[in-house]
Amino acid sequence: MIDTAKLDAVMSRCPVMPVLVVHDVAQARPMAEALVAGGLSTLEVTLRTPCALEAIQEMSKVPGALVGAGTVLNPSDMDRAVQAGARFIVSPGLTEALAKASVAHDVPFLPGVANAGDIMRGLDLGLSRFKFFPAVTNGGIPALKSLASVFGSSVRFCPTGGITEDSAPEWLALPFVGCVGGSWVTAGTFDADTVRQRATAAALLKV
Repeated sequence: MIDTAKLDAVMSRCPVMPVLVVHDVAQARPMAEALVAGGLSTLEVTLRTPCALEAIQEMSKVPGALVGAGTVLNPSDMDRAVQAGARFIVSPGLTEALAKASVAHDVPFLPGVANAGDIMRGLDLGLSRFKFFPAVTNGGIPALKSLASVFGSSVRFCPTGGITEDSAPEWLALPFVGCVGGSWVTAGTFDADTVRQRATAAALLKV
């Protein structure tokens, strides 16, 4: 059975969930420490690099960090991510196999959706929390408002893809948005002070 409360706990921790692409595992722990120090403790490490699983392991050692895996494409990815210590799972899309695997692992699962059909399939599987992805190229706020109006207050979203520090507050003001995913917090830098400053600003954005 899908445990919505567990996923709500993930989505409500911080207004912004940093979407992290880690190329050097040596940078993983300092990056996590800087993000947590700035007030962003929910971290999505994408499985896009060879060291991603090791990065999850290293970041999970940071006190206060809640580390999950993103870009999870199939149950095998989920198995490896959970074994590495991922405490929640994010996928760019929604499949029945992934939904069933999340139940088997008892791990919060945030699948990507882009249209009404995706959301309907998710609801059939017991899901009601979704990653709206890619948010901007899928029509942005007007598109998400239209979708949300159909499915009512029981469905909530984490828009991700193309969201910036400037646009995040407008997304977060929507009553059906629990948090946003953002890569800008670490984009273009691995300097700990810069990341901490960006995280501090992001953590103060209105939820």
